[in-house]
Amino acid sequence: MTKFGDLISIDKPVLIDFYADWDELENNVDTIRDVAAALGEKAKVIKIDIKKNETLADALRVKGNPTFMIYKNGEMKWRQTGHQDANTLIGLVEKFL
Repeated sequence: MTKFGDLISIDKPVLIDFYADWDELENNVDTIRDVAAALGEKAKVIKIDIKKNETLADALRVKGNPTFMIYKNGEMKWRQTGHQDANTLIGLVEKFL
């Protein structure tokens, strides 16, 4: 398993979607796929299951589902809890390219 620090310490933006399978309405897989497809190699897009990664979610104080974060060079640049559409997420990530 990759360590979280290794995932976020790269020099391109990393969009993370913390989600929980137990709430299917809130788990919008298509949105994240669209974002990943649009950004290609310019950014990394990761989904993290809150229930399978409770220690990490607790450490980052993830309370809502979904919670999105953007990291670059190991530093959190943006964070938002609640639904976001693909175009909004793409625009946010592009600010940190």
